[in-house]
Amino acid sequence: MNKWINTFTLVLISSATIATGCNRNSAPQQQAQRQAGISAEQQAADAAGFKEFSDRVKDYVKLHNSQEALLPPLKQTVNPEMIAAHQSALGRKIREARPQAKAGDVFTPTALKSFQDVIQTAMQGPRGANADATMKQGAPLTETSVIVNQTYPDGLPYTTVPPTLLLVFPKLPDEVVYRVVVHDLVLLDLKANLVVDVVPGIIP
Repeated sequence: MNKWINTFTLVLISSATIATGCNRNSAPQQQAQRQAGISAEQQAADAAGFKEFSDRVKDYVKLHNSQEALLPPLKQTVNPEMIAAHQSALGRKIREARPQAKAGDVFTPTALKSFQDVIQTAMQGPRGANADATMKQGAPLTETSVIVNQTYPDGLPYTTVPPTLLLVFPKLPDEVVYRVVVHDLVLLDLKANLVVDVVPGIIP
């Protein structure tokens, strides 16, 4: 729980000062994609899938914000009990607002193809070995799974998403992050500690 409380506190503080967008594929990111071995042609082919993903993320963030607005505002605090209570209440509100949520709602088939393309190319590219080493740091994780629209299990470790992949993935707003759990790519709502979507087995 402390891991999520600390992360939540950082998000709460930073979101007050940092304005971000969901579709922020900039020139530096395009350069990073080329350095990862992703050609301009592949970038163009994957653009539609990533746009669809980013649009779905925007829709989710709107829902997140609408549900958070129904709760008493949480001021900047380091009180773990207050943060945990807000996190739990927000997660419950969001779960109730999307009762039919399932895998593939955000990582749509078109988006999934784009993620598969860039992951495969980046992992086979000149920086692929470094990315693989980053994700294998620490104790090996046992086979496990996370469930869409449910709380991320307390104490379940995740591996670091290497910069090689983060630089070629669509940028995310502050409310959500990418996580890797064993070989699964997870989209996680930090404030609610909620699994927004998951792609099983996409990470080599």
